[in-house]
Amino acid sequence: MTSRRAFLAVIAAWLLFWALMIVTAVFDMLRDGESGLWKPVLWEGSSAITATTLLLLQRRATRRYDHLLGQPLRWFGRQLLWAPVYWAAFVPMAFSIRHGVYALMGDTYTHSGWPETFLYEDIKISVFFGIFVVIQFGLLSYRALMEEKVRAEQAATLLRQAQLQQLTQQMQPHFLFNALNTISSLIHTDADRADTLLVRLSDMLRASLDHGDRQQAPLAEELKLLRGYEQLMSERFADRVQVAWHIDDAVLACLVPPMSMQPLLENVFKHTVERRRQPVRITVAALRDGNELVLRIEDDCGRLADTTASCSGVGLRNLRARLAALHGEAASLKLLQLEPAGVRAEMRLPCAC
Repeated sequence: MTSRRAFLAVIAAWLLFWALMIVTAVFDMLRDGESGLWKPVLWEGSSAITATTLLLLQRRATRRYDHLLGQPLRWFGRQLLWAPVYWAAFVPMAFSIRHGVYALMGDTYTHSGWPETFLYEDIKISVFFGIFVVIQFGLLSYRALMEEKVRAEQAATLLRQAQLQQLTQQMQPHFLFNALNTISSLIHTDADRADTLLVRLSDMLRASLDHGDRQQAPLAEELKLLRGYEQLMSERFADRVQVAWHIDDAVLACLVPPMSMQPLLENVFKHTVERRRQPVRITVAALRDGNELVLRIEDDCGRLADTTASCSGVGLRNLRARLAALHGEAASLKLLQLEPAGVRAEMRLPCAC
């Protein structure tokens, strides 16, 4: 069921409920032999208008707590804060409508004293409020489940595309030529170092395959892949690049899309390091900001104009799409110009670890 169909179904059920309430009240009046059928229509109609208004206000105010659906006690606690609003507002709103219409009809609306009226109506609206909150929880949970299923399917498809695209990039002759040429140049001068780089290259290619169909992997695994790539590239540009790592160990268990950081680091080498002769300092950082995991890769002399074209490249387009499929608006990827120089790629993801 699509969101639009679900919304229309809820509206139809709501209208049907109040229609049945009005019909029941009309039949009760007919059975008692009383006249003035507009009265039960007014009574239930005013209740419907008031309840609908309060429900819309409640939904508008509590929409920001939808992320707590996975923690029912906290979600219901936020909703219960609205119970006093119903108790205080329902009777004045509904009964003002009734008194006003009665006055227009040249009649007087009579009812029990206000203490008894408030007590009776608040008991009814409390039952109504409880039923509505439970139904709302069920509908929102179902919608979230369906959205999560769709996102998972999209993420699986995008991950397969990303793996193929990433492996293709890594296996490009240009990349392999540079990596193997660097290793070859060290074989006769520093065999241990050459062996280490060869192992790193092997680890990178193996890690790319080991991710399988997983949609997310621990940050620790992603950083292992990223460090392998950085060591290969740093060896190639040994006299022109310095890489600093600022990793908060507390976030190593947080989940990230596989092969999501390597394209960001690759952009720095491609658009900054390769194009400049002066030394470039690169900083890789991972930290927590509230409930978010923040991943940053930045340099100290790049220009955003040089990397803008990469935003529309296949790699970053795919990464943005994967983030949206996994987390919707809760995740983001931005390129920022630093002052006086430098470019920062910043990725923010939900982190519950």
